[in-house]
Amino acid sequence: MPKARPNSPARVIADLETIIEALDAQGRLVRIKSEVDPRHDLAGIAARFEGGPRAVLFEKVKGHAHPVFTGLYWSRELLGDLMGKPADSLPHYVLDRIRSWQKEPVDPVVVKTGPVLEVTEREVDLARLPIPEHALGDGGPYLDVAVVIARDPETGVRNASIHRFQVLGKDKLGMLIDPGRHMELYLAKAAKMQVRLPITINIGVGPGLHFAAATPAEAAPADTDELGIASAFHEAPLQLVAGTTSKVEMVANAMYALECELVPGEVALEGPFAEVTGYYAKQAPRPVVRVKKIHRRKNPIFHTILSGVEVFNSVGLLGEANVLNLLRQQVPGVVDVYFSHGGCGFYHAVVSLAQKRPGLGKQAMMAAFAAFPPLKMVTVVDDDVDIRDPGDIEWAKTTRLDPLTGIVLIPKAFGHNLNPGFASGTGTKVGFDCTRPFPFTPEHDRVTFKTVATEGLDIRVPEIRPEAAPGVTAPTAKGGRGKSGGGPLKAM
Repeated sequence: MPKARPNSPARVIADLETIIEALDAQGRLVRIKSEVDPRHDLAGIAARFEGGPRAVLFEKVKGHAHPVFTGLYWSRELLGDLMGKPADSLPHYVLDRIRSWQKEPVDPVVVKTGPVLEVTEREVDLARLPIPEHALGDGGPYLDVAVVIARDPETGVRNASIHRFQVLGKDKLGMLIDPGRHMELYLAKAAKMQVRLPITINIGVGPGLHFAAATPAEAAPADTDELGIASAFHEAPLQLVAGTTSKVEMVANAMYALECELVPGEVALEGPFAEVTGYYAKQAPRPVVRVKKIHRRKNPIFHTILSGVEVFNSVGLLGEANVLNLLRQQVPGVVDVYFSHGGCGFYHAVVSLAQKRPGLGKQAMMAAFAAFPPLKMVTVVDDDVDIRDPGDIEWAKTTRLDPLTGIVLIPKAFGHNLNPGFASGTGTKVGFDCTRPFPFTPEHDRVTFKTVATEGLDIRVPEIRPEAAPGVTAPTAKGGRGKSGGGPLKAM
């Protein structure tokens, strides 16, 4: 593994503190200096910037001594700049890092101490953490981007994953574990062995570890230590510190680390929560997490995300990388894959295909469903279609799709239970083969224009000034989802 340079992107993304410093230097950090209430107001303001080119740091959070950061994943351009990669190449870069780990895994190292151990709270009280309550219908404050580290109770293999946690009391959390996740397997093993399951919850980590925790099981089987994926991103071994209450480690440079345990069979009502689907996940009995210790940096920054574009991007990148990898192995001519934001970064894959022979459109469609089970919809288009442009995809659907032969329905298929269409675990999936007939004929050729260089030409482009027209008022600035109301945002 090549050694990362001190100021290289790989070194920068290994620590949330250096990430925030880099974003600030790039002009990609909005600082909210006024005091903000963490209950609804913080998320409401963040939503005004959601999807924009800058992340947000709330410097004064009402009732708390430490700031809150959000927006790291809501712009692929921001993330690309941070990682030193073009935004459109990020899925390919993620795939490259995962392949590097698969070929030459580099295990994490356990060091004697780290920034996360600078302070250990004398008593466990989750109310002391600036945990926001985001949406108006949420059941309470939530940890929603923390990385969980656990060990298989039988084999001791480490696992990293991301789950949502609702604060239920000063030392009590409710945890959602999606079906089929490694944590579900670990908890079942702990129940069989009649032991408690220790975990650590690590808050405020970089994208490398986040991607390691979100890597699909198809790319990181249960018998592998997927924490090594973070090492591949950092170009250096991930540093951990030993747990003080169990054998489960913590991330050495996390902002906060909670040492916890689950008692198999202990449940409490968790939810509702504004999920990636844009709907509220329903309240239901779910596993209880008991917090035993809270460790933190001397001056920590709490990290949270909005369950929208940030999830679409962070999860979508991993899904795209996994599907792209498997499709290229099975289907000749696959060029690229994109998980659309309209599909919540989870449920709709658009596949770009350079056709080599008839029938590859449907083959690519079926392979994509197999590669990423949460998908509900797959659209396959020719490689002359921009898969990141909804208008271009719609053009392919309206001009190249034959509804009689190009639409494939798959009833009673396994799906993601957070999607209302798969609430019972199964539902109907649909594929659209929007590729032109092969072999190609001229009537399906797109109109093209000559590429002309404009350098040296005398071209006058006036500035648009709508306020100069009588009776015309310039529009106010909008940001994000536009749900929080209020006046225009100042240009930054």
